[in-house]
Parts: sequence; structure tokens; C-alpha cells
Amino acid sequence: MLIDVHAHLFTAGMLNRHPFWGPAMKVQGLTVGHFSLGTKQRKTAANDQEAEANLLARMTHAARRELMAQRGVDHLVLSTPSHAFMYWAEDFGNTYARICNDELSAYCAQDPAHFSFWCHANLADPQEAAREIRRAVTLLGARGVCVGGANFKGLQAHDEALFPVWEVLAGLDVPIMVHGYNQSIWLGEKHHEDRFETSSIVGDCVDETLFFWYLICGGALDTFPTLKTYITHAGGMAVFQLGRLAELNKAMAPDTRNRRPLLDYLPNFWFDLDVHTPALRRGVVDVVGVDQLLYGTNFGGAYDNGDPTRDLGLDEAQREKIRSGNARRLLKLDVI
Repeated sequence: MLIDVHAHLFTAGMLNRHPFWGPAMKVQGLTVGHFSLGTKQRKTAANDQEAEANLLARMTHAARRELMAQRGVDHLVLSTPSHAFMYWAEDFGNTYARICNDELSAYCAQDPAHFSFWCHANLADPQEAAREIRRAVTLLGARGVCVGGANFKGLQAHDEALFPVWEVLAGLDVPIMVHGYNQSIWLGEKHHEDRFETSSIVGDCVDETLFFWYLICGGALDTFPTLKTYITHAGGMAVFQLGRLAELNKAMAPDTRNRRPLLDYLPNFWFDLDVHTPALRRGVVDVVGVDQLLYGTNFGGAYDNGDPTRDLGLDEAQREKIRSGNARRLLKLDVI
């Protein structure tokens, strides 16, 4: 069996919910506030209505199942696209989280054999985020929460203001999925100053690394030792710089609050193999181990690198842990 835990979804009900923030699919790309997601791809729509229709056509159950069949995927775990996290949108950020969770839950309920979801929560408002996570998990069936890696409107993962969120997640025994998001949306009308889409293409990996570093250094895993986190894109840069982080946490970070060596917290983290060469994937396997790896590919996104568990020298039992066994255990997907 193959479970892909990294796939995003827009429904019609998740679009055009706010006169400014949207989010909206337009000819120039996904638009949130002043920001539009740039692309070098040829324009495929004559107007905004056609652009939205094209997007939603790719999001139907039938279209998703067809692509899943082509790629051998049996089950997808869906999440709100990261550009629409709305941490900067004041009260609408809370409203949009509830909208997303209702929409994701309804979508998955139509075909639970093939779809589950990560809920969304507005971490810029930790108390409300904690309440919404509890609602989404206990009433709507969410398997965990998907969050951006850094800068929840000024809050970072080390901030004790976020402890109510970590407390709810630990109490419910559901994991965090960390996916960086485009920080240039914060720039408003100056978002074009983010040259080359850097805050998304490079910044996602920076965000994900910061979450790993800040969650440990801020002492959250000492206060909530059962808290579990899955970091996309092979952990950003955390795995590749793990030795540096571990050594300098002791030698050069006097304000850190972690009570144990940094490497002792690795069992709290899961990663995927969403890097672009087998050599790098083998390195992640060697450092992390097969028991802490998930199958996540940004399914249906901007690229497709095939099965990331191939050509790594893994036996079938090891591959199956990554392809489904670890996700079943972490997300409690045993019913599938």
C-alpha cells in the first residue's frame, strides 16, 4: 500500500471568501491579497473564471483518483495550500481556518478510503488555534495539523505563547505537519521585492529548518515530550546540517532551553524524502532511519520525481515502512 501524506487541496468553498485576501485563482496565478504566485509556465486560461475552473477540475475526487492510479498511490492526506495559511489576515485567519476544515472534512467524507486530511489552524492566534484543532480532530476527523514553519505573524515555534497549541496536540496524540509558506505575502504591495520567488522556493526550507531548531531550543519538547512533528521537503536543511545544529546548540546558543542534547529529540520528528536525487535521499535514510520517514511528494504539485523510495538499497520491509507503515502508525490510519 502507498500513502502520500503531502498533498494540497482547494475546493470551491475555499476560494473567494474575502474581498481582499481571497484566496482567488486568477490568470496570473493563485492570488492572496496583493500577492500573486508567479510562474514561467505558459498561461492556459483566457480569464480568471477559466483559471479557477481549471484549478478546480484538477481537485475533483475523480481527477485525484485518476492521478493516484497512475502513480500507484492508494491514499492521500490533504492539507490547505501553504500560500493560503492567512496568519497575517487578522480575524479572517480564524474564519478561514474553520472554512478550510469544514471543506476538507466534507471532501474526505465523500471517499474516506482514498482521502484523509491535516486540519488548518491560525497559529497567529494560539488560543483560537488550539480550539480549532480540537474541533477539527475530535469532530471532523483530522489526522493532525499542517502549519507554516516560521513567523506566525511575529510568533516563532520557540515562543511559549504557542504552548496551548502544543498542549492540545500532545493531549490528542496527533502530529504536526510543517510546510513552509511564502513570507513575501507579508510585504503587501511590495511583494514584488521578493525577487525570484525566493521566500517560497528557498524560504520554505528555511522555515522548516527554523521550526525544528526553535521547537527544540525553546524547550517545547521538554514540556510536551510526546509531541510529534513531520517536516516536509526532507526537513528543509535540518537533516543535512544536523551535526552542526547539535554541536552548536551546546557551544554557541546560551539561551536555549532544551534540557537534553539536541539529537535526543530526533524520535519526536518524522521526515519525507522529497529531495531530488537518490544520493541525497540515501543520506536522509542513513541519518534519520526508516522508522522516522514518511512518503510525501507534494502530490500533483510543480514537479514529479517518481517514487522516492526507489534505488535506495532498501529491502521491501523497509520500503513498506516508508510507503505506508509509518503513516499508519503516526496518523492512526490502521482502518485503511
